[in-house]
Parts: sequence; structure tokens; C-alpha cells
Amino acid sequence: MARMTHALMLVLGFIGIAHADNWERFRGPNGTGTSEDKNVPLKFGVNKNVVWKVELPGVGNSSPIIWGKHLFLHSASRDSKQRSLLCLDTSDGKIRWQKSIPGTTAKIRADSSVASSTPTTDGEAVYVSFWDGRNILVAAYDFQGEKLWDKELGSFNSQHGAGASPILYRDKLILANDMDKDDFTTKVPNARASMLLAFDKRTGRIVWETERVAERACYSAPFLLHRPGQQGPDLIVTSTTAVSAYNVETGAKLWEAKGWQEHAVKVPMRTVASPALVGDILCVCSGGDAGRFAVGLTLPGAGKTEAPKRIWENRKDFPYVPSPVAHGEHVYFVNDAGLAGCCHAHTGKQMWLERLSDAGFHTSPLVIDGKIYATSVAGDVYVIAAEPIYRLLARNEMSETIRATPAVADGRLYLRGDTHLYCIGK
Repeated sequence: MARMTHALMLVLGFIGIAHADNWERFRGPNGTGTSEDKNVPLKFGVNKNVVWKVELPGVGNSSPIIWGKHLFLHSASRDSKQRSLLCLDTSDGKIRWQKSIPGTTAKIRADSSVASSTPTTDGEAVYVSFWDGRNILVAAYDFQGEKLWDKELGSFNSQHGAGASPILYRDKLILANDMDKDDFTTKVPNARASMLLAFDKRTGRIVWETERVAERACYSAPFLLHRPGQQGPDLIVTSTTAVSAYNVETGAKLWEAKGWQEHAVKVPMRTVASPALVGDILCVCSGGDAGRFAVGLTLPGAGKTEAPKRIWENRKDFPYVPSPVAHGEHVYFVNDAGLAGCCHAHTGKQMWLERLSDAGFHTSPLVIDGKIYATSVAGDVYVIAAEPIYRLLARNEMSETIRATPAVADGRLYLRGDTHLYCIGK
């Protein structure tokens, strides 16, 4: 028995080591923004604990993803005439290959980008959602840069541009393509409805598609809700109109928290941030010109179809763009106004709220080895203890605007700035 236990511990240890080498989608495994890596430096800077720094060919708000020694990044040329998927070597930052499609300029906000969608990978292929300024093209490439397939989804129209990030579940690639109900300049209804789509990851064939209510373009990445005793996970998608659960195999809707923004504001808010899950409590954030609004929802049990119940709400502190993260019984966040906070997930009680940066935050914080790493627009990376009592552990100045959420793998933190990509490590 002792030998079997030791063998099992070794197997689990190897699984953990292998998993530590990968950050396969936006905000890492299942989009939680959490890493158990132990070796990411607490303190670093432009000339301290930088393994390498490379100048990037192009710009974008897309986050890097990592699988082993491969780092993938979505980028756009500075003249907007090209969209590219880059593959870099994590050992030195050199570009292994670059695959591009033509692009055009787009009328979007200055703090948005035409390369905002984060790719995803399963270790065999990498999948990316390109937006050429008019239409969306979903494409798959193998690790040598050979195109496996691509699929046109038609036009996308919003003042923020396209930016939804795809996720993977077994043999399916899933994309929540939520668009404004009408053109933001002419107010003419957009031709294509908002859709939730699942592709066969090997061929690009659409396995299922589910029409969604089009209100405002939303960018929250879906996540998979695993329940004890349940055969497969539920697919959870948040948007302006509802928090919804779908059967990941068929696209059938299972339950919906409809009108969760009811009476919150006069103008419907967007969901840009992805939600955070603590036990059976889902923290959902939204925002826009009308303000900020977050709720705590208690989710139904496995196999249940009743709508989640709202148990708390917060109308000013939570973020619009950055996603909150869960650790223990608490939810941690940084917001667009430069504040950082901690709330008890089951009650919504504020544990602390502190000002960090006058520049504000667009990137989502990460939990790394029990510490919160939060990167401001100004390029300062704050490290805070993930505890219900506020403790600032470090402030690291990178001296470059940063709007892309970092990635972490194999003891290294990857920061994408406006001009450079940094690999931080001991």
C-alpha cells in the first residue's frame, strides 16, 4: 500500500509539473487566473529578474498562451494591414514562425485593439479568432505553423471591435460571439445574430450553434462548470442579458439567470470581465458608461435547472474590464479606477479596498502561489497577499503601457506591453 501511495504521488507530481509548463487559454486552466507555480519572482523590473525581453512585430491586447517551449501571441501590424499569429520560443523569445492574414483599419476606441482575442491550444494545434476589421475568421494551425483549417463567421460590428477568446473542451472549440444588436453609428440592426458556436477542432466543422439575444457586444470568456457526480461539465456564458448554462455536447440551454441586471441601470451594461467561482457562488461583473454592477449568484446543484439566485450586489467597487479571481472563501479584484479589493464570496462583505494606481487596470489579476499579481495600465505590477487583510508585498515598475493580461508557466511570468514581451523569472 505504501509503494502504491508513493507511486500515485509521483504520478500526480508529474501531472502537476507538466501542467505547470502550460497556460493554454485566456487566464490559464479553465480561465480561473490561478497558478500553483512556486518560483515566480516577487520582485522584478526592467533590469531585474528579466530572463529575456523582445520587441514585438505589431500591437494588440491579446494575452500570450504557453505550451511547453511554445508561446503563441495574436498581433496586428501598426498600420492595421495585417493580423498575425506568432509562435515564439520560451527559452529566448525568438520568433519560430508567423502566420498572417490581410486586415483593414477599424473605427474603434483608442484603448481597444484589432488583435484582442487570445488564442487557445491543446498541445497539438493552436486556435485563433482573427478580426480583419470587418469579418471574423477562426483558424487552426499545427505547432509547425501549417494551417489545418479556417472558418468565416461573417461581419462583427461594435465600437470596441471583436475580442472574444475561444476555449477548448475535448474535441470541441467553443466561441461566444456576442455582438451589438445594431450598428453603433447608424443604429441599423446588425445582420448576424449573436451566436454561441462549437467547432470540431480537427476540421472546423460547426458541431452546433445556439442563437443568443443580441444586446451589447460582450467579451467574457466561457468556462466549464464541473459538478461532483455529473457526467460532463456545464458551459457557463455571461452577457448583458443573462448568465446562462449550456450542455457542452449539444449547445442546449440548461438554465438562465435572466434579467440579472434588471433595474441596475438605464443603459444595459456589457460583460467584459470573466466571472469568478467560489464553491457554488458565481461573482459576475459588468460595466459601461452607466457605471459598474456586480452580483453574487448561488448556482443550482448538479442536474438542476432552476435559475441561480442573487444573494448580493455591488454597484460601484467591482471592475468593468479586469476579471476578478477567487482564492479560498474570497474574491479579489482590481478595477478601472485603480482600486484593489477583497470581498467575501458568500456574503459580498467588503474585507478591504485600497488605492493602488492612478492609471487604473485593464489587465486581469492572477493568483500565483497564494499571491495576487495585478498589472496596471502604466506597467506597474503590484503583488498583494491573497488574504482578507490587505498587505502590499511588492510594486514592480516595467515602464511600459500594459493592457494584456499576463501569462504564467514553468516559474515564469510573461508580460505583453505595447512594444515588448517580457519573460520574468529567477
